[in-house]
Amino acid sequence: MNNMHPTSTEQTPGYRVLLLGGGGREHALAKALSQSPHCSALFVAPGNPGTALLATNLDLVPSKAEAVSAAIHQYQIDLLVCGPEEPLVNGLSDRLCDEFGHQELLFFGPGASGARLEGSKDFSKQFMARHGIPTARYRSFTAEQLEAGLDYLREHPLPVVLKADGLAAGKGVVICATTEEACETLSDMLINQRFGTAGSRVVVEEFLEGIEMSAFVITDGLNYLLLPEAKDYKRVGEGDTGLNTGGMGAVSPVPFADTAFMARVEERVIRRTLSGLQAENIPFTGFVFFGLMKVGNDPYVIEYNVRLGDPETEVVVPRIQSDLLQHLVAACRGTLKAERLQTNPQTACTVMLVSGGYPGDYPRGFTIYGDTHQALTYHAGTRIANDGSLQTAGGRVLAVGAFGADVSEARKNAYARVHQLCFEGVFFRRDIGLDLGG
Repeated sequence: MNNMHPTSTEQTPGYRVLLLGGGGREHALAKALSQSPHCSALFVAPGNPGTALLATNLDLVPSKAEAVSAAIHQYQIDLLVCGPEEPLVNGLSDRLCDEFGHQELLFFGPGASGARLEGSKDFSKQFMARHGIPTARYRSFTAEQLEAGLDYLREHPLPVVLKADGLAAGKGVVICATTEEACETLSDMLINQRFGTAGSRVVVEEFLEGIEMSAFVITDGLNYLLLPEAKDYKRVGEGDTGLNTGGMGAVSPVPFADTAFMARVEERVIRRTLSGLQAENIPFTGFVFFGLMKVGNDPYVIEYNVRLGDPETEVVVPRIQSDLLQHLVAACRGTLKAERLQTNPQTACTVMLVSGGYPGDYPRGFTIYGDTHQALTYHAGTRIANDGSLQTAGGRVLAVGAFGADVSEARKNAYARVHQLCFEGVFFRRDIGLDLGG
């Protein structure tokens, strides 16, 4: 196993770690975890060709509790870190503890009650209202309430935002510019199940005018470590046009998120969120991702996630200079208050290379040419072919990034690496970070 640092237990405790997931987020997390002196063994399930260079990949589905439990036994796992949201929302942590007897396992990620912050937008909006957390005005509707929803939309200012209540792989949000479009979209979501069961309830939300960014914390439910903030780019086209995607690139830090603004984020959003969880007796160990809109100089919460974002992870985690594994263990053990985060002051920029046709239908199996082993290059949708070549295997294929003294230099360095890689139909946005002074 490369980049591992097993050490004597007389010097420091060693942890056998299982990381669930297989995208660019998990590749970035795997790299950071593998570099910890506390990591004695690292497994990633299912992983990808990038994580295979750092850890042992396991062929199992993260949402299958039985398979995860078997792996915990077989590989004597001490710490489990869940990358994607679906296993968390479906209660993997609870099942491993209650059904499979893993009470001693350190599980970094919330149980189903805490994961509702991401799993139900209606729940999260009600939670914010209860605890005075600034967010856009909203109402929710089901199929049985369609006519009421249509009447509401006919009186609603434009544009208006419609969100599927459940998980929709980051694509369940539609911004409608006209009343006709909004009514058609609501009917399509509720009656035609445009987003499947995720859209069985739809949140209708006022459109906030501002600039988006993301804040992240590691928390044990009481205390938190504030991670580097980031700005990601969701639309497939330059100038933020076209369809929503899982993310086309990201930058960290965010120049407009100055000290005064981040102090307001901590006071009005982060601390009130943790106080709300405590008041409602919802235990929470894991990441909290705050999708924010800066309106004037004030933060409004657009959404919660209960895991790190992708591709934000690919710029946030590389900037963490302290021991990420130690921070995660401290959160699981309830000793996070004593931890101190150290960060790289440089700017990181990542650009997502995607398959032609994404986020719609796209072909797979094209050979990837160029050096994919450079720092801040992470595998998102790749596979090793029978002939040993690296091939495309997803819509988002590679996150290609670099550091720089500022946004401009980080962009320049990242795009220089982008142009060294190629596969048939490759597409990428050319304006990542440009709006931030790049």
